[in-house]
Amino acid sequence: MLKKEGKMGLFDFVGNIGKKIFNREDEASKAVTEHIAEDNPGVENVNVTVENGVAKLEGSAKSASALEKAILMAGNIAGITSVKADGVNILNGEVLAGDDEFYVIQKGDTLWAIAEKHYGNGIKYKAIVEANKEVIKDENKIFPGQKIRLPKSL
Repeated sequence: MLKKEGKMGLFDFVGNIGKKIFNREDEASKAVTEHIAEDNPGVENVNVTVENGVAKLEGSAKSASALEKAILMAGNIAGITSVKADGVNILNGEVLAGDDEFYVIQKGDTLWAIAEKHYGNGIKYKAIVEANKEVIKDENKIFPGQKIRLPKSL
């Protein structure tokens, strides 16, 4: 489960899974910053520093949703164990989602089954894909340990 401590605090991830975008930690800050900027979900002046597997995000998010997506984009990278987001200002005053709005992909999961379980209708998996388009690039390629956002209501 995506854990959060404090107001925006620290979000924990499984460090040995996900997309590998850097080989050494001295490459990580630049690589993670570029990764988020490439598919930027709405965080202005995004900057990431990585130290000992912790990615610290800075910038200004247009919404809590934008920041949550940036956190998931950083945290689902191999080598990142935590994401610290208290350096990001949410411009519209929203607060980050609670843990119940995140989901950790389990072995054998499909987006259809997740949608069926959470919304009572498997076809609603398309809304999950849309809410996670920066994290789920191919709806047929999700992996155990990957964290995604579940939209509150569909």
